[in-house]
Amino acid sequence: MVTGGSPTTAGFWYDVTYNRKLSPPAQTTPYISYVGAPGGPCPGQIGTITEFDESVDTDLTKLYGSINPNFLPRDPSRGCAPVYPHEYLRVNTIFEVVKAHGGYTAWTDKHPAYEWTNGPSGQGVDDFFGPEINSIPVALPFPGCTSVPAPDTTPDDGWTTDLRNIQCYDQTHVQAVLNQIHGYTHDGSHSAPIPTLFGTNFQSVSVGEKLAGNGYLDVLGTPSTGLLSELDFVDNSLGQMVSALKDAGIYDDTLIIIGAKHGQSPIDQSKRVGIGGGQPATLINTIASGEVFDISDDGSLIWLNDSSQAAEIAKQLSTSANQATLGIQEIFAGPALKEKFNSPLTDPRTPDIILKVNTGVIFTGGSKIAEHGGINEDDMHVALLFSNPEFKAKHVKTYVLNQQVAPTILQSLGLDPKELKAVQIEGITPLPFLF
Repeated sequence: MVTGGSPTTAGFWYDVTYNRKLSPPAQTTPYISYVGAPGGPCPGQIGTITEFDESVDTDLTKLYGSINPNFLPRDPSRGCAPVYPHEYLRVNTIFEVVKAHGGYTAWTDKHPAYEWTNGPSGQGVDDFFGPEINSIPVALPFPGCTSVPAPDTTPDDGWTTDLRNIQCYDQTHVQAVLNQIHGYTHDGSHSAPIPTLFGTNFQSVSVGEKLAGNGYLDVLGTPSTGLLSELDFVDNSLGQMVSALKDAGIYDDTLIIIGAKHGQSPIDQSKRVGIGGGQPATLINTIASGEVFDISDDGSLIWLNDSSQAAEIAKQLSTSANQATLGIQEIFAGPALKEKFNSPLTDPRTPDIILKVNTGVIFTGGSKIAEHGGINEDDMHVALLFSNPEFKAKHVKTYVLNQQVAPTILQSLGLDPKELKAVQIEGITPLPFLF
């Protein structure tokens, strides 16, 4: 949404993946034991889990944190220098383009590691704010947030285990945007230009879709009481932003975009099938030699220690018994994968195997009722709303992509969308009907 690129050009598959050419971090994070990439020799060990989420925080228990370079993967080709998130990105971002044309930029997101929005230059976002969503909840100076409704002292669970807590967390994002509209930095400490391009990320609806006892009530997507409260919170927050834009006298000149990075599956809770036990890696380890790394929420990205085994493993996974065990609907490997993405034999970031699973399958042994990361309709058919007083209401049913958001933003600012490298490479066009 900020590059116009897919994983083939941007190089990001997820915030935790595997890279066949990088080396492990110098130090293992002390807060995450279930996925933390082990510290290892560089360049002696080539190939590592690549984490750009809370795992690289200096102290993920703290809401306001920073990145510890010792927790970052290292690049043997650059003297084992740590690889920062923005350095991992292969293409530029809309923030870099806008800044290059004299604009002031700002962005607020859920991890310090999401500074990758700066782009490869590391300078794209003038005012970046990334409070850690997986930190231990604390009291905040917002209505209803002066005490923690459901304290959770477990690192990495964070604000996402309680509907009210996540609203309090999101209010840190809302306040940052309001401060920026009023002509200050995100924390209100210094005067700053009102950004040319800025925005934030909400987590409340996502949590409302996932927490047990909430989600949707039926196949039509009727929200539960809990999820409805999260939707109302976001709606009211957007209203505060609109009011602030009007107070600042810039509402008529502002294009507001409300989108979603992904949906959650399943909407129909009766389809939920929880598959735990460390799958699918546990199953693959019984039929493959060497290490297997996967990221699986409601789909699976799988990296093999030996990519030459991909065809045989895909064949084994396609047996009736194994497809039933993992809830597999479709397997992408070999030619089927290379038709859509870079070959894992030439791109060190591309998974060897991708599993599309049956709607409702989520890889969890816990109580979550939905997840994201797959390629089913519930994941990919997401909201996208453009708003400006000059627009007449219209529901566009033409198939569009989130990749088109970035070039559309540049075109709305009178800039050339082709200044985005991914747009050039992939031939992405601005959204129709707007201009």
